[in-house]
Amino acid sequence: MLKVTIPSVEQYDETNQEFITSKEQVLQLEHSLVSLSKWESKWCKPFLSKDEKTFEESTDYICCMTLTQNVDPEVYKYITQEIINQVSRYIELPMTATIFSNSKKSKTREIITAEVIYYWMITMTIPFECQKWHLNRLLTLINVCNIKNQPPKKMSRNETMSRNSALNASRRKALHTNG
Repeated sequence: MLKVTIPSVEQYDETNQEFITSKEQVLQLEHSLVSLSKWESKWCKPFLSKDEKTFEESTDYICCMTLTQNVDPEVYKYITQEIINQVSRYIELPMTATIFSNSKKSKTREIITAEVIYYWMITMTIPFECQKWHLNRLLTLINVCNIKNQPPKKMSRNETMSRNSALNASRRKALHTNG
């Protein structure tokens, strides 16, 4: 979870001819499948794409990430580029110690949306409570499940011959024979 502070801002109201001061607000944010789903349902496009987000889209994603209750919607108008940068750095964090050694990038880039991730969760019987995890942690769990569910790799001919040779040698040694 990330906590960001929206600073208090003083503005002049032209119609009432008075200064208005907004209160400082601390927001608790979580980059999760729930946030992703909310944002995609509003913008009708995939969040996890290489396309740059507009300032408005980024600000709205922060709104979707907010866990803090009863936040005045006006607060989101005072989000700065620095806060968006802070949130972007948080989104990029792996949130896990798991590392994939031979992660070959697929040549076909599937567009990943919230529905695709929910599908993966269902097919891998990942409980829906995980939708509230940091998204990178959830995607790592999905990747681990995918790897563990794959059938074992077939050995090459050289590997099979080498393994059989080692087995024969150990058996000859154990049985004290020459072959």
